[in-house]
Amino acid sequence: MPKIRTTVVGSYPVPEWLVASPSAQALTDATRVVIHTQERAGVDLVCDGELYRFDINHPETNGMIEYFVRPMDGITQRFTFDDLIAYRNTSGTRFRTRPPGTVTGPVSSGTLDLPLACESARRLATHPFKFTLTGPHMLAKTLIDRHYPDLPALCDAIGGVLAEQVAHCEADVIQVDEANLPGHAEEWEWAAASMNRVLDAARCPTAVHLCFGNYGGQSIQKGSWDRLIGYLNALHVDHVVMECAHRPAEELAAFRELRPGIGFGLGVIDVKSTAIESAEEVARAIERAAAVLGADRIRYIHPDCGFWMLKRSIADGKIRALAAGRDLFEGIGR
Repeated sequence: MPKIRTTVVGSYPVPEWLVASPSAQALTDATRVVIHTQERAGVDLVCDGELYRFDINHPETNGMIEYFVRPMDGITQRFTFDDLIAYRNTSGTRFRTRPPGTVTGPVSSGTLDLPLACESARRLATHPFKFTLTGPHMLAKTLIDRHYPDLPALCDAIGGVLAEQVAHCEADVIQVDEANLPGHAEEWEWAAASMNRVLDAARCPTAVHLCFGNYGGQSIQKGSWDRLIGYLNALHVDHVVMECAHRPAEELAAFRELRPGIGFGLGVIDVKSTAIESAEEVARAIERAAAVLGADRIRYIHPDCGFWMLKRSIADGKIRALAAGRDLFEGIGR
């Protein structure tokens, strides 16, 4: 095995033929294509592309929200006009125009079935498989709450639901994504407590992905990584998957404070750019990070975020560059 492994963050562009003629078999075939594309390119830890989560009516979050909260009991899709106006004026949700739901009672799994989704994709993979899900902080932040006393309580309840689901998921790695917290670093302590409920339930190594969001090639959140080192060090996690390619180079120094027991995942592919990186560019990105953090500190390289907003040809080129750049850095011939 290479010293540095390659992986992707999760999402993949939805094939046009799947949108044009959706069916259960077409979805299986498309997922097989996504996984096979990664395996042929040399990705060590593959993902399913999250195609089954995409809702064309809510493209701003690519199924990161609705897919998880709508099946849950205790959440309704009804809200008042006053709720809508208030929601649009909330700083933490300005990347959305409508809420995914209103919490009216204790949340529970309802009909959410992540273990089935995980198994359906895992059986299509020949390489180690990573299953991804949205974290409790982001889900809680997007909802209107009419039941819990405060946002931390709602976040903790959602963390309990996700923990129940994750306990039955069989994968080589389970990754939990938090794309809202980087813009609200002051909430890290209660966010970490809820996240750890999910991580502790997993029966395999775990990862946490953090980024500053991506919609239309634009960052959604503002902040810096040094404000979240306390959060990262509090996590019961195997490794982290961080946006770095689109961030200022000097931010890498913040990760010197990352707890040694946590593996570092370095973003080397900029998903906010349509330019396809070369193997040499990826190798140089690894070299720069190794000079700051030490070569032995980098556990994974990956894109900054999911590929869903790019054309398939661009995403596929970036996937190939990811593996080729790692091989060039490590002197691996193919």
